[in-house]
Amino acid sequence: MLNSGGEIGDHIELTDRTSKGRSGRIIPMNRDLQKALESLRSVCSARPARRDVAPFPERAFICTERSDSTAAQVIVNMFHHWYRDLGFVGASSHSGRRTFITNAAKKVVQAGGSLRDVQELAGHSCLSMTQRYIESDNMVKRKLVDMI
Repeated sequence: MLNSGGEIGDHIELTDRTSKGRSGRIIPMNRDLQKALESLRSVCSARPARRDVAPFPERAFICTERSDSTAAQVIVNMFHHWYRDLGFVGASSHSGRRTFITNAAKKVVQAGGSLRDVQELAGHSCLSMTQRYIESDNMVKRKLVDMI
């Protein structure tokens, strides 16, 4: 996420290794996320350096008390516990991905794009896979029909 100048960049680069094989891609970073990461970086930089912890952002963003990096399964488990404690039924660590794809599909026309752009952001090899993620809304369908 850092650019060549060592600053928080404007995109996230997912390698094939971190994205299930052949779906590596570059995703533009949301400006609010970029600002939040810059704030986090300044807070972390202001703290006294610890010998046992790598400085931001050379370490992972999600760390544990025992490790400077976190396995994906640990994050999945964290989401499971958070959602259970909040009483969310049917939610999982994958829910954010589904929400992102659905929201992107709803707004892509406003941005001048198409579902193909959403497909590329999701890293899907075919549009039919992206369509499986997009949740429909009966009220929206009613409004759409009334507009025609």
